Amino acid sequence: MSRRIILLLFVFMFAFSVQASAASPLEEEINKLIGIDYKWGGEDPDGFDCSGFTKYVFAQFGIELPHWSKGQSYKGNPVAKENMRAGDLVFFNTSGQGISHVGIYLGNDQFAHASNSGVMISSMNEDYYAKRYVKSRRILGLYYYERIAIDVEEKDAKQAG
Repeated sequence: MSRRIILLLFVFMFAFSVQASAASPLEEEINKLIGIDYKWGGEDPDGFDCSGFTKYVFAQFGIELPHWSKGQSYKGNPVAKENMRAGDLVFFNTSGQGISHVGIYLGNDQFAHASNSGVMISSMNEDYYAKRYVKSRRILGLYYYERIAIDVEEKDAKQAG
């Protein structure tokens, strides 16, 4: 009986570790930053504001963005909400004065951002964000998208197919 439990535990731990390693490099970078405090003007792990967070994450992959959400909203190419993919920037009007918040789309209606509560993942469908969504922009061309935003399982399936 105890051998079965140990074996089952081992199988579960192995399966979890394989699943955890399937994250894309972009997701892995973002996961390291979850929970870091909000800091107005912050653009490093000592604290982030929203555009400092997106700037920092993309800089880890050699992609430069300005430290200003509205400035970031001019980068890349426009993409329709229904066509968003991981790595796209999503913009919101949280101030009533135009674009004032930015995050990184992760897929499945989830995005990572630095809010007043710190770096977190939120749903695009949350009432607050759904009502304030303005637009999204594609920053990653196909080359970078395939290297940093696709998870391991997707890459394996793509190469096999």
